[in-house]
Amino acid sequence: MRSSSYSVLPARVLRATVVLALAAGAVSAAPAVSAEATAPAAPAATTATSLAAKPYMGWSSWSMQSSKYPGLNPDGDYSYLTEANVTKQTDALASKLKKFGYEYVNIDAGWWRDNSWKPEYDQYGRQKADPKRFPSGMKAVADRIHSKGLKAGIYLPAGLEKEAYNDGKTPIWNADGCTTADIVYSDLRTTNGWDSSYKLDFSRPCTQKYIDSQAQLIAGWGYDFLKLDGVGPGSGKSGDQYDNVADVAAWNKAIPETGRAIHLELSWSLDIGHAADWKKYSQGWRIDTDVECYCNTLVSWENSVDDRWDDAPGWTDKAGPGGWNDLDSLDVGNGEMDGLTKAERQSYATLWAVAKSPLYTGDDLTKLDSYGLSLLTNKEVIALNQGSTPPARPITPSDAQQVWAAKNADGSYTVALFNLADKPSSVSANWATLGFTGKAAVRDLWNHENLGTYKDKVTQALPAHGSRLFTVTPHGSTLAFTGYEAEATANTLSGNAVVAACSACSDGKKVGNLYVGGKLTINDVVVAKAGTYQVKVAYVSGDARSARVSANGGGAVSHKFPSTGDWGTVGTVSVPVTLKAGSNTIIFDSGDSYAPDIDRIDVPKSS
Repeated sequence: MRSSSYSVLPARVLRATVVLALAAGAVSAAPAVSAEATAPAAPAATTATSLAAKPYMGWSSWSMQSSKYPGLNPDGDYSYLTEANVTKQTDALASKLKKFGYEYVNIDAGWWRDNSWKPEYDQYGRQKADPKRFPSGMKAVADRIHSKGLKAGIYLPAGLEKEAYNDGKTPIWNADGCTTADIVYSDLRTTNGWDSSYKLDFSRPCTQKYIDSQAQLIAGWGYDFLKLDGVGPGSGKSGDQYDNVADVAAWNKAIPETGRAIHLELSWSLDIGHAADWKKYSQGWRIDTDVECYCNTLVSWENSVDDRWDDAPGWTDKAGPGGWNDLDSLDVGNGEMDGLTKAERQSYATLWAVAKSPLYTGDDLTKLDSYGLSLLTNKEVIALNQGSTPPARPITPSDAQQVWAAKNADGSYTVALFNLADKPSSVSANWATLGFTGKAAVRDLWNHENLGTYKDKVTQALPAHGSRLFTVTPHGSTLAFTGYEAEATANTLSGNAVVAACSACSDGKKVGNLYVGGKLTINDVVVAKAGTYQVKVAYVSGDARSARVSANGGGAVSHKFPSTGDWGTVGTVSVPVTLKAGSNTIIFDSGDSYAPDIDRIDVPKSS
């Protein structure tokens, strides 16, 4: 399909434009199996944990394929993807970024389709390299990537592509008597993010054989990475038809049988309700829509780089050795072509680093500018992303000015300051939100500079969409808190507010139903001195919700609480509240919307 057919789709539709498999006609008579299709697999696979012990680093073709930036796709939409261009990026990765840990060269959607999107398949219904895009074949491309000391990645959509069905007559490799009619549902229900495939029926014994055949094919070619795209639930689709957990499980089973270590990455915008499945069966999962803007740059701040600050927090506790939350391509190296200011590029890279996202760029590596190269090769920031530091999450509400943090094994903290507003603003990280008081040493990671010792907090003036990234080493003392349960009988509930059971909450209860006037008043909050206190709020919220917070009848401030991922997980942020000496009331008011459920608050014993 040409670009005119795609133009009606929303800009954020990910690979949707690419994998719309609508080219008509049955598969033509297939040639004999090629040498590359039967090439032997590589040595035995490693375990998932060692395969993804840390977030992977590399390059992906999709950002340039999908962009309308002048000159990138001269032969029509998505025409950038060619063997020649992959070779250029491979050489550039090897010479410029390999020594910093970047190692994967990932070929995205379209490698088996021509510029009109007509596909190529082998005689067993498996994707086959388009002869014009990849004249040497996919094995030769992987071999050349390997010759540079790098790893090769490839892409497939979930399900059986419609054009590969061939009226159900195509035989399945190494599965006597099995055809494509024997691996899908008889009603030919569709699946994946674009309904471009028929849903595989894993109650039928032939179906696993088809996945096995695909796995053997890409392993035989020498690929080290597979991006399986359009996986659901998620990607804007829900229900049994779009549940591809069985597909992912089948790939998880098939890959070890090839004898080759292949990293399995899932895409896109996956349902967090199935996080346990994604963790069980893969090494990484996309948590959001495409970062690309499908416009005349690679990305833009509003579409959809800035979405990640809202969408990442709920996934934080899902990431760790063996599997990572994938925030998508990191396009910060090409200046004008990226479509971002310098401040936005740094904030983009900062979030990816502290969230422990894989660091793979979609930039043109042959044209990295000096600033972009400095962002992509900052050794301290890379070490933060690749080391044992846990993923950071917001420790303040997800308002325009945010602080994200994680405690490191050595007792220091990773602290990121973000100003997501459209105008300059100061952002402060208060040591009380980290759980200590007094002094701390601060190191600026982007600038490789020790900033000295700060008492009680560090404040920075940031440009619009700007950021700073620090390591904070405490030299003060642990802060003491007084806890107050939301469900305590001394408190006052108004409107719809009710006490509810909560197995993850302290004391097993919370206050919920805070919506359209629902209100929680926590009474008799006692402090020794008047001042502004960083009150730690433990809450539960399956999505980002706002609450109006006030004390003693004073003016309320609305704060947006980041998602905790689901309604069974407790998160914590610190909210500044001005209190008087003695007894106080702290109020959480839903106003005219929906507020999070409140578990408890912890008030520092000093302001």
